[in-house]
Parts: sequence; C-alpha cells; structure tokens
Amino acid sequence: MLPPIFGVLFDGVAYGMLLFVLSVGLSVTLGLMNFVNLAHCAFAMLGGYVTVVLMRDFNWPFFATLPAAFFASAVVSIIVERTLYRRLYRATDLDQVLLTIGLAFISVAVAAWFFTTQQQPITMPGYLRGSIDFFGLNIGLYRLFLVVVGIAVTILLIVTVEHTRFGAQVRAAVDNQRMARGLGINVDRTFAITFALGSGLAGLGGALAIEIVGLDPQFALHYLVYVLIIVSVGGLGSILGSFAAACLIGISDIAGKYYVPELGAFLIYLVMVAVLMWRPAGLFGKR
Repeated sequence: MLPPIFGVLFDGVAYGMLLFVLSVGLSVTLGLMNFVNLAHCAFAMLGGYVTVVLMRDFNWPFFATLPAAFFASAVVSIIVERTLYRRLYRATDLDQVLLTIGLAFISVAVAAWFFTTQQQPITMPGYLRGSIDFFGLNIGLYRLFLVVVGIAVTILLIVTVEHTRFGAQVRAAVDNQRMARGLGINVDRTFAITFALGSGLAGLGGALAIEIVGLDPQFALHYLVYVLIIVSVGGLGSILGSFAAACLIGISDIAGKYYVPELGAFLIYLVMVAVLMWRPAGLFGKR
C-alpha cells in the first residue's frame, strides 16, 4: 500500500502537465522569437470555448473537439500575428507588453459578452471519469490522461523544434533575419507557423483545462500568472525546462494546498523566488 504522499505527487504531476501544455507555447515564442505575448492565455481561453460550444451545442465527442480547439486557436493566432504582432517584432518589450495585455483584456470582455461570466461546464465521456486503484491509491482517469498528453506533447515538441530543419530555421530567423532571408528562409512564414504552433498548444491546453479548473472569461488573465511563472522557472525557449518547471509548480501547488492550506497558492511564488535566486536564467535557461 502506497502512502498518501504518492497520491499528492501524482495529482501534482497531472496538474503540472496541464500547466505545461498551457505554457510551453509561450516558452517557444518568447524564447525563440523574443516576442512578449501576454495574450497567450487568450488563445487558451478560445480553445476552451471552442470545446464547450462543439460539445454542448453540436454534440461533438470530447476527443473530436481537441484538434478543433488546437486549429481554431492556431488560425486566429496567424491572423493576429500577420495584422498586429508582425509590426512589433523590432519594437521594445514595453510596446509588445502594452499591445498584448490590451488584447488579453479585450478577449476577456468579448468572452463575457458572448458567454456571460458564468463557469462553462462540460461532461466528460464515461471512460475518462472515475478512477482506478493502484496499490491502495485512487488515481483519477482524467488526470492519468493529462499525464499521457503532457509526455506526448513534450516528445513531439523536442523532435519538432530542437531536432528538425524547421527548428533551425526559426533560430536562424531570430538571430539574423537578413542572413536567414539570404539563405532562402521564408522568415515571415516561419514566424507565422511558430506562433500558430504555440497558440494551438495553448488552445489545446484550454480545452483540457475545463474539467480541472473550469472556464470563465477571467481565464485569460488568471492563468497568465501561472504560465509566466513556469516560463521563468523553466528558462526561455527550453521545452525540457518548461516540463520540469510545470512538474515542480504543479506539485508545489497541490502539496501546499494539501499540507499547508494557510499558505494557499502562495507557495508557488516562494518556489519561483527560490529557483530564480539559485538560477536567474531558470532551470534550463541560457540567458
């Protein structure tokens, strides 16, 4: 029989995998493209509402809504990137912050207008509800599903971004756009695809988050804090860093609420401060 601490660790890792899927897209765009996109969780919220509408109004199965949430957020991000973000690639960080946080506030108002400020529940399929017994621990099936998704996304991103020609093109375009264009790299298309990938993953995370944390118009701002913490702790542009940071923050958050509830969610800020004092660039960051 396993002690209860293992149950807390598992729930923390499962929550961390959810935060990882939400945050890794920002780690990619901020770390590789040097663009501060504080509207990142607005795309996550969009993916969540896509899932809600398709399941509630069109009776789509849950798994069918996940790719729809990914592609909807990716397509909207391409439009935003081409019309707004592209103008600010060479702008200061402050200009990027002001534009993107403004878009986040706009997304909150738009979501409240169309969906009200109420939580948007969905009904998970029966095979994702309930739990299984593992050496005396009750492991939630949906949380187990989140762990599998998080590991799969990590492997796919490492292969795609760090070990392919596309990843090399993105890094070349960021380091020296003129040289990259001279080598025949379509910089504009590369940046658009990168934004679409990051925002699509955010949309997927938003769809997955509904069952665990719920969905309302404040999602775009509330979970932006968690996303920024994970990106900071993991290190800019590091997928493994985001994975490790998400696990650390997820476990710290769940363990803190379980063992020291008087601290509430404050424990994750203590963890963030401790890690950044030890490694200012983050766990796997280089700058």
